[in-house]
Amino acid sequence: MWSAHGSESRKRLESWGIPDTVSAKVRAMAREISAGGVVLRQISGVWHVALIEPQKNEPEKEGPKPAIAKTPRKRSRAVLALPKGLVDPGEKPQAAAVREVREETGIVAEAIAKLSDNKYVYVRTWGDGKRVFKIVSFYLMRYVSGEIDNLTPDMRIEVRQALWVPLADARKQLAYSNERKVLRQAEDYVEKQGLSA
Repeated sequence: MWSAHGSESRKRLESWGIPDTVSAKVRAMAREISAGGVVLRQISGVWHVALIEPQKNEPEKEGPKPAIAKTPRKRSRAVLALPKGLVDPGEKPQAAAVREVREETGIVAEAIAKLSDNKYVYVRTWGDGKRVFKIVSFYLMRYVSGEIDNLTPDMRIEVRQALWVPLADARKQLAYSNERKVLRQAEDYVEKQGLSA
């Protein structure tokens, strides 16, 4: 899927808006491709979104690491995120998003439209400690079936709980700013084009 060097990789990075001066550093980094979903459902006439609370020992931290270590703050509420995960070899991002939503929330959803590609660098806090260039493709999805938080025991290693959150409240509860932007894109889509329940 990715070539570590060469013009094809450079063109792909440029198409994502990454300047050539930065692309050489990015090409040298480890890469991860993930996909996830913004799953919407009307419950009693109110739009809700499926969110997950990752287990506290999740290794990845989104965004750049601070230059100065800060004293960890105690969180008074759960850290919530959109369901997402790595794209398997040979798998299309949209199919991975549908699969990850099913695995991490327990529900079946269908993809409606691609919302965006979030790009960022993080430092692995486990294993090799390398800097990783990550792209997460997010899709707007409609709930089809299933019971939220009906997860396999293996998935409980990654996800503490999955829950429906009213769409109007969800942005305030998401832990990551780029996921809040994706949620706003989903809200805009629903406002402009609708989404049948």
